[in-house]
Amino acid sequence: MKIRSLDPRITRLEIEKNKEPVIDLKPLDHWQTFEVFVQVKKGQHHSHVGSLHAPNPEMAYILAKEQFGRRTKIVSLWVVKTADVFTAPGDEIMFERNDEKIYREAGGYKVMDRINRFKKSKK
Repeated sequence: MKIRSLDPRITRLEIEKNKEPVIDLKPLDHWQTFEVFVQVKKGQHHSHVGSLHAPNPEMAYILAKEQFGRRTKIVSLWVVKTADVFTAPGDEIMFERNDEKIYREAGGYKVMDRINRFKKSKK
């Protein structure tokens, strides 16, 4: 008895119950994952809207247009292989902020006494 699945790729492989799994995958049997970014208005940033599976970038673009551009008006669409998205774990220190910005205030400079004397002389 052959396995009937909702996934047509499994049905297409004609796997029988209690049989060794098929390991020899053909190029279209295992699709890649792509991340989708859309731009709603010209000049705005692209924002991540989701992921999808496709056999190649061209098909991913078509599927992304149908999935994420069908209900919302968009002006630009990017698809990127998930494997090509890079992050370095453990780089939290790179994104730490210094909220103390005393260098922006005039009080931190040595000329403050001269500035105050000038202000008093103008009164």
